[in-house]
Amino acid sequence: MVSSCSPRDESAPDGPRVSGNDGEAAAPAPVATVPVSGPERTVLALGDSLYAGYGLSRGQSLPDAIQARLRAAGINARLVNAGVSGDTSGDGRRRLGYTLDRLGKKPDLVLLGLGGNDVLRQLDPKVTRDNLAAMLDELQKRGIPVVLTGMLAPPNLGPDYAGTFNAIYPELARQHHAPLYPFILDGVLGNRTLMLPDGVHPNARGVARIADRVTPVVRKALAETSED
Repeated sequence: MVSSCSPRDESAPDGPRVSGNDGEAAAPAPVATVPVSGPERTVLALGDSLYAGYGLSRGQSLPDAIQARLRAAGINARLVNAGVSGDTSGDGRRRLGYTLDRLGKKPDLVLLGLGGNDVLRQLDPKVTRDNLAAMLDELQKRGIPVVLTGMLAPPNLGPDYAGTFNAIYPELARQHHAPLYPFILDGVLGNRTLMLPDGVHPNARGVARIADRVTPVVRKALAETSED
C-alpha cells in the first residue's frame, strides 16, 4: 500500500489557520485534567494532507487533535495548521519563509511533515532530502526548534528507492538534533477502521490514534524550549 498523500485539494484554505474544535468529532475529545496555564505556546504545523485534515470535518485535523491533547494536559498551546493537501517537500520549502513571516511572531516550535507526495510521484529521494534539509537549515537559522514526522516508502517501489528514501528522516533528525516521530501513519495504515475509504488518509479515529502518539513528542519538545 502506498503510504502517501492525495493530490492538492483546491477547496482547502491556502494560508495557515489556527486549530479549533468546532467540527463534528468522531473520536472523543480529551478531557482536561488540569487547568490551562502559562504563556501561550505557538506551534506551526507545516505539512501536506495528513496535517490539513483531508476528507475530514473542520476541527478534526491532526493539529486540532494535538492541540486538544496539549490543552487537556494544562499546556496553553495554539497550533497553527499550515497543512496543504498535495504539497511536496519542494512546495513546503517554497512557502516556509512566507508562512513564518505571516505569523507575525516566531513560533515556539514547528511540526514538520512532508515527503508523502514525493513518494507518490516517485521523486528522486535526493530532491526530498535537499528540500527537507533546506527547511531545517532555515528554521535553525531563525532559532526555531523542530519536531519532524517521517514517512516511509512502500516496498513495491523497490529496495533501492525505499532504502534511500527511508533513511532521509532519521539522518536529518540526527544532523539537526530534531526529535523524530519516524512514521506518521504507524499503527494506522492498513487498519480499515482507522482509514478513509481511499486507504491512504486516516479518518477521525485514525487521527486520534496518531495524535495520541505524536503529542508526547511535541509536549517534550515544548518543555525543552521553555527551559532554554
